[in-house]
Amino acid sequence: MPKELIDAYNRLAADYDKNRGLFDMSAVLNDFYHYLNIGEGHLLDLGCGAGEPGPGFFIRKGWNVTGVDFSEKMLDLAMKYQPEMHRILADVTEVGFLPGQFDAATAIYSLFHIEREKHNQLFVNIYNWLKPGGKALFTYACKEYTGKKEFSGYITFMSEKLYYSHTTPEKLYKMLETTGFDLLSADYRDIGGERFLWVTIRKPE
Repeated sequence: MPKELIDAYNRLAADYDKNRGLFDMSAVLNDFYHYLNIGEGHLLDLGCGAGEPGPGFFIRKGWNVTGVDFSEKMLDLAMKYQPEMHRILADVTEVGFLPGQFDAATAIYSLFHIEREKHNQLFVNIYNWLKPGGKALFTYACKEYTGKKEFSGYITFMSEKLYYSHTTPEKLYKMLETTGFDLLSADYRDIGGERFLWVTIRKPE
């Protein structure tokens, strides 16, 4: 993970409190929760940031949550907002877990900051970490956001230059299929003035 991206998110953490209401993801999280069909479980959040909104949503539902993030400052905020969450300071492409450990996984506004050449291995890892029947939700950048069918480069967000990387939706779906996932949904959503692709996948029973 580029050090400049880590530094940028550490700086963004300082302004987090005044911007935390910009992105309402309640509809996305409710839709994903309905796919899960279990009352309580263990969620892995990759790129958990300050522990909102995803980890907080699941903690309030009685779930155990493990959050991974590369920003120490964001995890400091997570300790404040979601003290029940188990926090791991690490690059999500380098962290490791036991197979079949999680009922669900999320990567909200995080996966597209990783070089697209690393996406396939991360999906393989998520597949292995999920229990049979486990489901995952992630946000994917697309032409509607970057202006390019495939993109790797920097875009300014809240006065910070952040790295983004993505391939085409068609190549993404093929990657997921090859990994073994079932594609449950892929919806373009406009949240906070930004359009991204929100994808829900399932590891077969």
